[in-house]
Amino acid sequence: MSAVRDQILAAALEIADERGLAAVSMRSVGERVGMSAMALYPHVASKDALLDGLVDLLLAEQIPIVERLPADADWWTRLEAMAQGVRDLAVRHPSAFSLLLARPSVTTDALRATDAVYQVLLDAGVPAAEVNRVERLVSTFVLGYAASEVNGRFSKGTLSPRARRAQLAEEDIPAHYQLADHLDQPVDWSAEFQADLRDLRMLIEAIATRGAR
Repeated sequence: MSAVRDQILAAALEIADERGLAAVSMRSVGERVGMSAMALYPHVASKDALLDGLVDLLLAEQIPIVERLPADADWWTRLEAMAQGVRDLAVRHPSAFSLLLARPSVTTDALRATDAVYQVLLDAGVPAAEVNRVERLVSTFVLGYAASEVNGRFSKGTLSPRARRAQLAEEDIPAHYQLADHLDQPVDWSAEFQADLRDLRMLIEAIATRGAR
């Protein structure tokens, strides 16, 4: 990656962090780096290429997480570290993070990040024929949870759970009323994420065991 391309992508990420992904355009990035929009094209061929470059820039932040782990780290230690790294990435770049759910893994660092998950699953004993599917399952959970946490899906919004429930009679939403004592409790999102990961581990181990029969 050229120094100019690096500068362009860094500027695009800064704009997304400051003003949201919708503010990222060839014009706004050009203004940030002191170039015309047209002058960007030799380095970033299109808006799609710019967004793919942002995916690469985001996932490049993940690569050191794997590289810092001890060489003999077991598969679960590696996967758990990568999952937490994704969650931390969402906190740092909440707007641009949505690209990881919207664009395919076509860039070099995206391929390296995906390959690390493939290797973890192979080391866990997941049959080769199922690794691609299980990687999608794992990444969809981790990316979806992180995006939901930082972009508001998990927030109570303008109404508390009790106030939301009160909009309808008990016969209309019986499960909500049955679960009221639990739904009204505050949620520790970090604890929930860890609990979800533990359940995900059991699922991966079950798939590996099934494949070994």
